[in-house]
Amino acid sequence: MNTNETYLNHPTFGLLYRICTIDPNREIFTTLYAQRLFFLVTTSEAGLSFEPKTRSEARLILENRLRKLRREGAKDEYAALNETYKRIFQ
Repeated sequence: MNTNETYLNHPTFGLLYRICTIDPNREIFTTLYAQRLFFLVTTSEAGLSFEPKTRSEARLILENRLRKLRREGAKDEYAALNETYKRIFQ
């Protein structure tokens, strides 16, 4: 089991928790305690950019990531993300 947790400090919303990596430069984060605000964080040479996402948009991004993992046969990563998905969205 991967216990690697990643946190970011947002200038306005405080500590954010990484839900999952979408691709090498994009990740979905949520506020640490309430898990009501979501951000697509993009890493570039210029630094980090925070793009706010609605709960529905974040859910769709995670559902697409789950589909991709299932197609690729990444069973462990799929199972871990599916547990996170259930905890946050159901």
